[in-house]
Amino acid sequence: MAEKEVYTGNHYEDSDLIKNARKPEGELGHKILDRMNNSHEEMAKWGVSYFDINEEDYILDIGCGGGVNVERFAGQISNEGKVIGLDYSDVSVEKSSKRNEEFINEGKVEIIEGSVSDMPFEDKTFDIVTGFETIYFWPDFVNDLKEVNRVLKKGGLVFFCNEVVYKKGEMEKYDDLAKLLDMNIYSEEVLEESLTEAGFGDFETHINEENDWIVILARKN
Repeated sequence: MAEKEVYTGNHYEDSDLIKNARKPEGELGHKILDRMNNSHEEMAKWGVSYFDINEEDYILDIGCGGGVNVERFAGQISNEGKVIGLDYSDVSVEKSSKRNEEFINEGKVEIIEGSVSDMPFEDKTFDIVTGFETIYFWPDFVNDLKEVNRVLKKGGLVFFCNEVVYKKGEMEKYDDLAKLLDMNIYSEEVLEESLTEAGFGDFETHINEENDWIVILARKN
């Protein structure tokens, strides 16, 4: 093992590269975003199979990263709908904007730099809010969920898809990664408790046991 490597739970990776999974910056930020667009695709396709999109939906993707999920959703809506990607990394905003340039020019997509903790949207703007591999890094999880609740319409859907789910007695392999990235790995129970506290209900959870992926969906009360 090289000195600057970290064990990710499956294999060793360059720690400087993996650090950029939290907030992509510079050349390594571009590199990790390209990789995540590819490596997360199977998980993302599995996750989005659990909900449907209407052509006129307003969709917010928080932590939009390299923009592949924004692109996916934009291809499913009409000109009456809208997809907004939000990320606090300027590299992610650049990457998502480039990938979705055609949809942006059509007026179907907008990419914005900003924080989940204080989003620049009016109350009750969106039908769907999504987050892929991002809630690990939210600074104040319950209050950030309340901010998500604020921008969702009544009955609106919140959807999270994570590559890692907390399982008691099985998390030691992620210790170095969690420390490097200062990330929180949530269990199904903690996710439901936090979402309940933030004003959500009608939960639906799916766990891919083979890969330890988790999807959780909930509705704004």
